[in-house]
Amino acid sequence: MKSIKKKPIMILLMAALMATFIVGLCACGKNDSKKVTCVDDLEGAKIGVQLGTTGDIYVSDYENDGSGTKVERYNKGADAVQALKVGKIDCVVIDEQPALAFVKENKGLKILDEEFTNEDYAFCLKKGNTELRDKVNTALEKLQQDGTVQSIIDNYIGSEDQVGKTPYVKKDVDRSNGTLKVGTNAEFPPYEYYEDNKVTGIDMDIMQAIADELGMDMQFDSIIAAVSSGKVDVGAAGFTVTEDRQKNVDFTDTYITTKQEIIVKDSQSGSSIGIKEKLYDNFVKDNRYMYIVKGLGNTIVITIFAVMLGIVLGFLIAIVRTNHDRNGGLAVLNGICKVYLTIIRGTPVMIQLLIIYYVVLASVTNKILVAVIAFGLNSAAYVAEIVRSGIMSVDIGQFEAGRSLGLNYSQTMKLVIIPQAVKNILPALLNEFISLLKETSISGYIGMMDLTKGGDIIRSNTYEAFIPLIAVAIIYLVIVMLLSHGVSKLERRLRSNER
Repeated sequence: MKSIKKKPIMILLMAALMATFIVGLCACGKNDSKKVTCVDDLEGAKIGVQLGTTGDIYVSDYENDGSGTKVERYNKGADAVQALKVGKIDCVVIDEQPALAFVKENKGLKILDEEFTNEDYAFCLKKGNTELRDKVNTALEKLQQDGTVQSIIDNYIGSEDQVGKTPYVKKDVDRSNGTLKVGTNAEFPPYEYYEDNKVTGIDMDIMQAIADELGMDMQFDSIIAAVSSGKVDVGAAGFTVTEDRQKNVDFTDTYITTKQEIIVKDSQSGSSIGIKEKLYDNFVKDNRYMYIVKGLGNTIVITIFAVMLGIVLGFLIAIVRTNHDRNGGLAVLNGICKVYLTIIRGTPVMIQLLIIYYVVLASVTNKILVAVIAFGLNSAAYVAEIVRSGIMSVDIGQFEAGRSLGLNYSQTMKLVIIPQAVKNILPALLNEFISLLKETSISGYIGMMDLTKGGDIIRSNTYEAFIPLIAVAIIYLVIVMLLSHGVSKLERRLRSNER
């Protein structure tokens, strides 16, 4: 009888999925793309850029010229390139060297002969930190004069006879002058990228050389907001000096001149590589699977400790609110809790994470700790409401029975109400644990290596979107399925105990 009732629902669900599939096919069949062969063709085209880059700044002018130009902004250049490959955009405007790397790894793409614009790169520092800026400029001038900067550049993007021949070697110097914290975005080859699980590239070698000249150690972090907030001393990620950026940060002298290029699809593209080679490139080569392993470890650590923080804080909030609802007490604490719940539940968790990292805990450098606090505070708001609903679901007669036995309010809650409430809400709490696990996928926004970030790093090295994303999705899916299975078993056991 139950199965018969479910059939109409299943039929409707299948019909909805089929309709979605058909709409998707129809959308794929539409071809409103524009062929871009020169800079003039950018008007009215769909242009992909990496968010916040010089290309983004320059092509933004096309959005307001009335030509119908659409600018699609992606967090990573690799994402823009993947969108170009599948026909979602008409071209990508990006820096010359990353463009060369993208085209080399993607057979179906090419760079137009006509360049988009020229630009100069510099390092950025916190606004007003003139002392450090002068020191860095002095060291940079010395390194340019003695040929060190050019040697580093040639080692990455020189002629065939120069590439790989002059790697910069960290000097053995006195480093008693402290630590130079460098913010970067290691997804911008050849200026900064991951290789053998380490951040490397032109900018990184130049910054290491500057640190050697200044007698300082060097540490890495993530970028411009970290510079502005003082979490790092210098930002190094192929920054072009612009008027708008100078309002927020200071820049050193420039160290290289490059240009913006336009990448388009090549109609005479060659055949793609096989699945075995893709798997090797994404996971086996240079031990890239370690990005996934390290990211998974951090994801699990953050999730476990954030859940612990969320449960403890959530129970306390729930008890305060329940006490007020039933007795009218703790009015001030209840008001604070209501404001907290409104703010946390009314704002995206990503915004909360960024605010806590860059503002509230600006002086804290341990990213795992920041992530645990941010996700724990977010989870606590939802746990509090789950617990409160569980407490309120316990019959009021249970509370009255406890009081009639001579128990005070606290004893009644501890010995009678909460044990029953926990039994009712335990499955919901475990589902909150599952949701929190997936929410941690945004940890990469503060430059931390989590599971999703590990997949992003692989993508930035191989320029292959499908395999790393599917691998990360499968890992999340397996973990969630295991946890869901545990929740189901627990629910069955609880139901059996009620018989």
